[in-house]
Amino acid sequence: MREKEMSEGMQQIQIVQNEDEWLEDQVRRSVFVASWDKVIDKIIDPLYNWGRRNSVWPIGFGLACCAIEMICTSASRFDISRFGMELFRASPRQADLMIVSGTVTKKMLPAVVRLYNQMAEPKYVLAMGACASAGGPFKEGYNVVSGLDKFIPIDVYVPGCPPTPQALLNGLMTLQKKIDKQTIREAAWYKKGQAEAIPDPVLGPDLIDARRAEEITMLAHAPDQLATRAIKIQTKAETKHEKK
Repeated sequence: MREKEMSEGMQQIQIVQNEDEWLEDQVRRSVFVASWDKVIDKIIDPLYNWGRRNSVWPIGFGLACCAIEMICTSASRFDISRFGMELFRASPRQADLMIVSGTVTKKMLPAVVRLYNQMAEPKYVLAMGACASAGGPFKEGYNVVSGLDKFIPIDVYVPGCPPTPQALLNGLMTLQKKIDKQTIREAAWYKKGQAEAIPDPVLGPDLIDARRAEEITMLAHAPDQLATRAIKIQTKAETKHEKK
């Protein structure tokens, strides 16, 4: 019996011919060695994006009939909570996604831009319905903006008049796929110049805010500054689209 135990113990003893090769083999088996880029691609980015895609808190900007469908989507029948998006916030400081649902008028547009600027990065915008996307049936109206993407960058368009809750859910899943493809190495919100706010649009003398009367008067007498302001707004929106 004792001889059997001794023979089994001898079998467990590993005879090392080359210590360097043995040490290299142990390191290869027990230690994860990789480049920093591989760590980001395989570990950090998937975890980072998984957390963000499943906790996108929207701020609902309901402006017309599309808002009714957005409200239905947040009810129990469609169960938006399975995407981690059931917490509609009343403050842009706590929101990751702005859902603009409905007709955007010239009077409402400055408020949309102002709230967009107050959202923290990373932030996303979903244009819900034909009106928010391109003006819809009111595109030729004197008081309607024919496309919100002329003023702020849009990440996802949901067509329809109004879109169904299923269409909105499809748009939210499209946003999740977009988040999955992002990497912290190219994150726009970590780069210089991203903190610069988009200027509030000035859309003409028919919509004068008394608090901005001095600014509007100055721009009215300086068309070159007004053109520069419009170019700045358009360039910033296009630049953000290119980075994504």
